[in-house]
Amino acid sequence: MTEMVHGAIPVASTDPILPRWWRTLDKWSVAFVFILFGIGLLLGLAASPPLAAKNGFEPFHYVERQAVFGGLALVTMIFTSMLSPSVVRRLAVLGFFGAFVALALLPVFGTDFGKGATRWYSLGFASVQPSEFLKPGFIVLAAWLLAASQEINGPAGRMYSFAIAIIIAFLLAMQPDFGQACLILFGWGVMYFVAGAPMLLLIAMAGLVIAAGTIAYSSSEHFARRIDGFLNPDVDPTTQLGYATNAIREGGFFGAGVGEGQVKWSLPDAHTDFIIAVAAEEYGMVLVLTIITLYAAIVLRAFRRLMRERDPFIRLAGCGLAAMFGVQAMINMGVAVRLLPAKGMTLPFVSYGGSSLIAGGIAVGMLLAFTRSRPQGEIGDILKGRGRT
Repeated sequence: MTEMVHGAIPVASTDPILPRWWRTLDKWSVAFVFILFGIGLLLGLAASPPLAAKNGFEPFHYVERQAVFGGLALVTMIFTSMLSPSVVRRLAVLGFFGAFVALALLPVFGTDFGKGATRWYSLGFASVQPSEFLKPGFIVLAAWLLAASQEINGPAGRMYSFAIAIIIAFLLAMQPDFGQACLILFGWGVMYFVAGAPMLLLIAMAGLVIAAGTIAYSSSEHFARRIDGFLNPDVDPTTQLGYATNAIREGGFFGAGVGEGQVKWSLPDAHTDFIIAVAAEEYGMVLVLTIITLYAAIVLRAFRRLMRERDPFIRLAGCGLAAMFGVQAMINMGVAVRLLPAKGMTLPFVSYGGSSLIAGGIAVGMLLAFTRSRPQGEIGDILKGRGRT
């Protein structure tokens, strides 16, 4: 539906799939993802044993589970990156509707595991968080609708995609999960901006988000407590933010040393939401800056490749996935250093969490599929051609 007359030229189908995939893949981004996962396992060895002992498991119980889920995530990422954009689109739309139904049924069948937010389905041996799988599916669906709206006599894709984003944000806010709701709206806003949205409209949308936040603050005790804790100039040293702030301060530039950190004994989410605090305390700013560089490199390389892409659907979907991936990492680290209020959001490929790892593998696999090299020339050639007509 979104292909154009000057769309991408397909690669010859006679080429074997594996050599063609390897030749067109962004190998550096794949390597950076594997390095991030390796760092996550390294930090899990330090952060998870205290929690395992508290819950009566073997010392490396959570590390072993992270290795299993992470291995599955990497295999999923590689498999997804081999698919064509049209196949990715079809599977993503189907996955979106499945995850949307699961998200809508959370108030009935979901559980909060004592954390005050109903975000998971308990399967006994594991748990599933539908919002993690919803995000990549929504980005691809919204990109499809936005690209279709640019065609002559195309559907009102902008309105439809915005309505879907608002419904999802509402369902997430009801859990409550305001962090994921903001991430969904941000991803849609990035694609809308790339699609040519007027700046005044984006400013108006930002105003609506602020108004919604004000209403949430006055009506949700959970939301108000987190905002008040963020705005309070004095950090309670016995809170999660207090422990994380102190750990980052103690780590300095080179860290306290492997296994010498203390924050893992105090933070209940040291292996998930606050894994960056463990990295800062034991390995210092050296490792933290390395992690930031890896995330930035993946996002910037994706944007660089997408700038040459002719197909509007691929451009929009790739930009949305890359932006959401990078911003989720920024939010997680921003919470740890108290630049943002607590969100309960994982650090992609580094934090422990089966849903986060596998959904992250799907999202990055889609991004790699969209950024694979295609013999289509440069988009600048099209713009020059239009200028001459």
